[in-house]
Amino acid sequence: MQQFTTHLRVRHYEMDALGHVNNAVYQHYLEQAAIEHSEHAGFTLQRYEELGGVFVLRRVAIDYLRPAIAGDSLAVTTWVEEMRGSRAIRRYEIRQQEASDLLVTAEAVWVWVDRKTMRPRPIPSVFSIAFKLLNQSRIEV
Repeated sequence: MQQFTTHLRVRHYEMDALGHVNNAVYQHYLEQAAIEHSEHAGFTLQRYEELGGVFVLRRVAIDYLRPAIAGDSLAVTTWVEEMRGSRAIRRYEIRQQEASDLLVTAEAVWVWVDRKTMRPRPIPSVFSIAFKLLNQSRIEV
């Protein structure tokens, strides 16, 4: 499926004692990219409410390849690799924008759950249709 890229600048308060982005902060970057990608496909908070469900993060695996530091401009790219049943597998890459250095790769498993019961439910078909209809080229925000 198509890739979506968003850009951000690393803030000073995101640093750890070693002077680079704290590992936990990368998960926030991944989540933000997923939210923006979903919104770009038309799935706003209101649309989620209408569908009666929400995606929750079940598992994330992050490979830290190189550190980022305060002031770095990052490109966070994500794409949905697979949707089946109640699960969606989403992949990510984070690059240092100026040099295109690959800093992080990640894979996350998101599960569609009913908003009231918080129990897994099959992902509504409107998601796979919407993501397949998006342009196959990289989208930059």
